[in-house]
Amino acid sequence: MRLDLTEDQEFFRATTRKFLESEVPLATVRSLYDTVDGFDRTWWQQAAELGWTSLFVPESLGGGSLSGAPATDAVIVAEEMGRLVSPGPFLAVNVVAAALAWFGSDAQQAQVLAGVLSGESIATWAFAELDGRWDAASVVTTAGLDGDSVVLDGVKAYVEAAGVADWFLVTARTGEGLTQVLVPADAPGVTVTRGRSIDMTRRFGKVALSQVRLPASAIVGKAGTAGPAVERQLHLALALQSAEMVGVAERTLEFTLEYGRERFAFGRPIVSYQALKHRIADMAVTIEGSKAVTDALATAIDTDDPKVALLASVAKAYVGEHCLDIVDDCVQITGGIGVTWEHDVHLYNRRAAVDRAMYGSPEEHKALLATNTEGAA
Repeated sequence: MRLDLTEDQEFFRATTRKFLESEVPLATVRSLYDTVDGFDRTWWQQAAELGWTSLFVPESLGGGSLSGAPATDAVIVAEEMGRLVSPGPFLAVNVVAAALAWFGSDAQQAQVLAGVLSGESIATWAFAELDGRWDAASVVTTAGLDGDSVVLDGVKAYVEAAGVADWFLVTARTGEGLTQVLVPADAPGVTVTRGRSIDMTRRFGKVALSQVRLPASAIVGKAGTAGPAVERQLHLALALQSAEMVGVAERTLEFTLEYGRERFAFGRPIVSYQALKHRIADMAVTIEGSKAVTDALATAIDTDDPKVALLASVAKAYVGEHCLDIVDDCVQITGGIGVTWEHDVHLYNRRAAVDRAMYGSPEEHKALLATNTEGAA
């Protein structure tokens, strides 16, 4: 998180943390593991009242951010959610809300955004497919134009909150370009298969689209021209995900330090030994670097920096790799207790593992960086 938060942003951070600690403490997160949805919609509406769903939506449409820099404000919430491995489709909902605010028609904004902003309805992004890749070239779902209609065929995978979503923003292919379509979950031809993950609260699913016919007005933007929009949505998703991973890593290290001060060996707290001091210092430095690159990405999104794509891949390559490494190191330092169900560190290990895989692995983003660097050279 930035060191130069405004007074309003600092209050927003404190309010967010207080709300999460009060409403969804780790004991509640554990209890949600056995539920179907992984979160409570009434609770989500309370979160929406705090402004979590409206940051990327202009005031004229009922939204508004604290500072006028919505990505910078949103990563505050994402980081706090990471600290408590909190439930709720914060990332998915905000990506769709932003897409509709940026590219949606007046009718789409009027029909969908009000419910999303209030938390009464949930919208999620259906982008990835069965090959598990998160790039435009992997999209094979089709959006064919037929008179005044658009017809969707294909299967979307790894769709967050698929089982509870009221709307899907489906990314499909029209000829050589991409098209995004706003699809009601109850539209004929839409089949949702619920799934789980190793995360305690996060649920994913598969969305099959078989001859789903919708009016052409369901297209977000213009058919075949959604490539830049999709890229911008990916940048936002990576910023929110990176912030969440920062929160995960930082809180896990705090757990470990608390444990290390209480665990004695040969008459001394184990964190007083030089070998562990060095490891903990390295982890702290890495977390600060992760914060810096995440903040840089959020600022680049807010300012339309031409380097935003580069920063997005740098963020995922760096934060995605080191976050899970830090959590794994903390599990090792806590010893046998760290691998038990009773200790909370495994909740963070689960979230870190899922975040590492979603929206492209660190390895994939490193390869993308290498390709872009070679091209620039």
